[in-house]
Amino acid sequence: MPRHDASDLAHRLGGYAEAVCRHYLSNGRRQGNYWTVGDARNAPGRSMFVRLKASPKGPPGKWTDAATGEHGDLLDVIRESLGLVDFKDVADEARSFLAMPLSNLPRTTDHSKSLPASVGSPEAARRLVAMSKPIIGTLVETYLRGRGITTLHGTGSLRFHPRCYYRPDDCGPTETCPAMIASVTDLDDRLTGAHRTWLAPDGSGKAAVDTPRRAMGDLLGHAVRFGVPNSVMAAGEGIETTLSLRCALPDMAMAAALSAAHLAAILFPPTLHRLYVIRDNDPAGDGARDSLIERAAEAGIEAIVLSPAMEDFNDDLRCLGLDAMRASISDQLMRGDRFRYLTRAA
Repeated sequence: MPRHDASDLAHRLGGYAEAVCRHYLSNGRRQGNYWTVGDARNAPGRSMFVRLKASPKGPPGKWTDAATGEHGDLLDVIRESLGLVDFKDVADEARSFLAMPLSNLPRTTDHSKSLPASVGSPEAARRLVAMSKPIIGTLVETYLRGRGITTLHGTGSLRFHPRCYYRPDDCGPTETCPAMIASVTDLDDRLTGAHRTWLAPDGSGKAAVDTPRRAMGDLLGHAVRFGVPNSVMAAGEGIETTLSLRCALPDMAMAAALSAAHLAAILFPPTLHRLYVIRDNDPAGDGARDSLIERAAEAGIEAIVLSPAMEDFNDDLRCLGLDAMRASISDQLMRGDRFRYLTRAA
């Protein structure tokens, strides 16, 4: 990269120095006009000082580690905190950060704007979704098709991020992996959270990390939604399980609540009269089913359980095939819904 391009990136990052620090140096905190942290690799401590606004000593974004004598700019922070090697990757990461909506990146020179969102907050989820792109032609499409999921219309709630941060539970070094990003929304289609599924570099499966699925934001009652619900919809736990059933019932609106506990608490659209509960064959799935059926009955909504032949509907789709899965759910649907959603889809 030409030197002037690197200098321009560093200068632009300096305009958002505190946002950069909160994002990449999350173990630190603000002290006056500086961000203090252990080192550029985001270790806890207070020996490294990042200047947050211009002063006679220099521009914002410059930093010095008093313990080691190291110094640098915010491009160095991105490189060290993420463990990147190639400068192209550093520059791409910096551009991705700067590409977030400007309303979400408070400038360090304008203290009237809100501070950056905290890690795991709904605002952080909104930023992540904004930085992602549609899934068609990406590793997310490769991943889903590898799971037998080929019905991808109406999946605007799914997006792709090529380098999504992954922080191990044991506080190890931050990694970046491609990821499927799912928008979690409320009944008014307001984004309240996001779900990340980190993927293998070729999209052949999930990434080789300890917890390849994680959610963030406000999830209770909300869901990842496919299609617009009217009087009938289906709700399940996992994204892949829900999308698998949708391959057989492509015109039925569906929602993935992301866990058994959240499925039990999912909120009902005001137009809903009949809810199909997508069951997983496990104790947690049975508990979610019973709780959801009870809540639906109290709300005057008919609840009908759809049970897979195997562990879940993605197993049915991959191992038995779409025709066999359609046959297995045919008798579980109400007669009118069988014609409306199943027969017309065949």
